[in-house]
Amino acid sequence: MRYINKNDLLIIARNMGLLMIGIGVMCLVPIIVDLIYLEFNAVSFLVPSSVSVFLGLICVNVLNKYAINEMRLKHAMIVSSLSWLWAGIVGGVIFQLVTGLNIVDGLFESMSALTGSGITIYPDVEALPHSILFFRGFQQWIGGLGIIVMIISVLTKPGRVSSKLYRSEARDDYIKPSTKATIKQFLKIYVIYTVFGITLYSLAGMPIFDSVCNTFSIISTGGMSVKNANIGFYNDEIIYFITIILMILGATSFVVHYNIIKTRGKSLIYDRQFQVMISLIAISTLLIYFTSQIVSMDILFVVVSAITTTGASIESSIVMGGWPPFAIFIIISLMLIGGSTGSTVGALKLMRVITFFKGIYKNSREIWSPEGSIVSVKVSNKKLTDDLAAQSGNFMTLYFLCILITWALLCLYGHDPFDSLFFTISMQGNVGLEIGQMSQALELPLKVIGIFNMWIGRLEIYPVLITMRAFFEIFKR
Repeated sequence: MRYINKNDLLIIARNMGLLMIGIGVMCLVPIIVDLIYLEFNAVSFLVPSSVSVFLGLICVNVLNKYAINEMRLKHAMIVSSLSWLWAGIVGGVIFQLVTGLNIVDGLFESMSALTGSGITIYPDVEALPHSILFFRGFQQWIGGLGIIVMIISVLTKPGRVSSKLYRSEARDDYIKPSTKATIKQFLKIYVIYTVFGITLYSLAGMPIFDSVCNTFSIISTGGMSVKNANIGFYNDEIIYFITIILMILGATSFVVHYNIIKTRGKSLIYDRQFQVMISLIAISTLLIYFTSQIVSMDILFVVVSAITTTGASIESSIVMGGWPPFAIFIIISLMLIGGSTGSTVGALKLMRVITFFKGIYKNSREIWSPEGSIVSVKVSNKKLTDDLAAQSGNFMTLYFLCILITWALLCLYGHDPFDSLFFTISMQGNVGLEIGQMSQALELPLKVIGIFNMWIGRLEIYPVLITMRAFFEIFKR
């Protein structure tokens, strides 16, 4: 049985072309910063962007008749996977042209920014041009809401195509009847919080350029900073608290944000995911505080950074590597869990974890109860079905399997097992925290594996698996 045919490929290519145009246009934005600071790197942005737009226009115009074909979810997932990879490649070429990185390092840096992983190849980010620093921040901001979501909001019309593409980025939350109307509301919220963050940072005394780039990085839960010491560079507790607030906002569902005014804040207070996230932050902070000698602000900041998968830090990775093993264990656990679904975070996500444990509870209750009893368990006021619990369990199994394989490869290359596990979970969950400096010591094959981990982590595995299956089908012929 063939899972993909010529018609499928043409539908994918046509819709891929639309996204290539959007990606190319987005990569032109940093030219504004380049011109402001007179860095003369505009051509290095213009050429890859123009190639992307040109190829996209060819696909759209030549294959335009395939726009009327009904797009299936498998098409959307393949388009989504390839679009993220293409955006990474275009960004990687820009990094290569401007800063001299080899193409693999450039792709690693680009994919890390786009997926909100926040792991950098550059040993000295403060030596980078302003245009590149802005570009990394802008990539994180775009990737936080989603490349597909951003492009749909501008270039596509309401309908089946936009709906399928929206779902392909692991999103199924709606606040309006149509997909495009929902995305516009999400984008409005995202922009409001971005302006809010820039304003707060500026009032706290942060330079305007730093304020813009750091807000892009934090509200998107990306974590890349314009300083080598990350947020710790500013040595200001007010800035630390602003960052913590922005990280939590970024890790909270957009649906909850949308309903805050309508419900006078009740949507936030009564949201199960938000409740669990705040509880985990409080419990984890207290556990580390009472079992170590670490400064309380350092603990709170890293705990929030880990569960929101932001990866921002106020202590160096070397210092964190010296923390007690129990503290590191808690940080690892938080990086695995992540924040709310429908937000900008990576990792497993709270709702999936809650559903998994509720499923265990439901199965246990059914065993304890008299034969024939029907046990009803609810998750966010919805009845928990066996299928829903199984889906969460299946995804978690795949997720841990990816971690296990990458961890094994890192150990095969001689890296410390504990550091390797931490770094693998950080890449897979699009977090960015490190203990030690593994990102600066990765061998070329491991960088390729890391790119793959960040890619599948952001797309939640299934779209990439569908894409790989499609390529297998093509080459099998």
